Amino acid sequence: MSNGLLLWVDDEIELLKAHIIFLEKKGYEVVTVSNGADAIEQCRTQTFDLVLLDEQMPGLSGLETLQQMKEIQPATPIVMVTKSEEEDIMNQAIGAKIADYLIKPVNPSQILLTLKKNIHRREIVTEVAQTGYQQEYQQLAMQISDCRDFNDWVEVYKRLVKWELELSSADSNMTEMLTMQKEDANNGFAKYIAKNYLDWVAPNDGKSKEKASRPLMSPDIFKSRVFPTIDKGEKVFLIVMDNLRVDQWRILSEELAELFDIEEDFYMSILPTATQYARNAIFSG
Repeated sequence: MSNGLLLWVDDEIELLKAHIIFLEKKGYEVVTVSNGADAIEQCRTQTFDLVLLDEQMPGLSGLETLQQMKEIQPATPIVMVTKSEEEDIMNQAIGAKIADYLIKPVNPSQILLTLKKNIHRREIVTEVAQTGYQQEYQQLAMQISDCRDFNDWVEVYKRLVKWELELSSADSNMTEMLTMQKEDANNGFAKYIAKNYLDWVAPNDGKSKEKASRPLMSPDIFKSRVFPTIDKGEKVFLIVMDNLRVDQWRILSEELAELFDIEEDFYMSILPTATQYARNAIFSG
């Protein structure tokens, strides 16, 4: 079984025979050409998993070849291989959305690393994630059974969401194990709510401070998080997004993290958790 079909473009391709043999022994099929025009023609006739492209060639330069190849196969990762370390060339190549940039002379290990990053990343990440979850499964099961307070459950939920995201692309029995473990956590959390919820929402008798074991709840958000910040004279924008799960927030927060520093906290919704109750309970505070 082939690990991938590669196109190697270099005007001194005959000097790279040892590298090509190395890649073929690793299970790759390698098509070689010595100029940009032939490379473009190859891209018109077949689809490659990755292209290794020399930057300095007679006739069409590497950058010119790159632009035309991108028009034919925009999704194919192209790795620029060059003797030049000029910043302007690097910037042009990166601006043309190359997958990687290698400086000659390259060794086989460097090439193999860029292949793994650009062709096999998903399989490697999935394999590592499955192994990691399998090793952590028993520890997580014990953590679920040992949960005693709200913060314990928050930590369990965060770990379950982490593995759900990491295993989302996997097609194996690990995802089935995770689903079963989430069901166990849901059952345990439901018992925790049933045992404590009435105490949390019981009126304060006025003689004692709020119970230490009571988690932050919907009506507490303004009092505990918004008003103190306003009292300090800081500007506050409150944005409420309904029906957003933590796994969805994780994906969204990766984009927002480029623009903002994010501090994360959790609170307990009131029951029932339907939007019109849970959301309005925030503003009732």
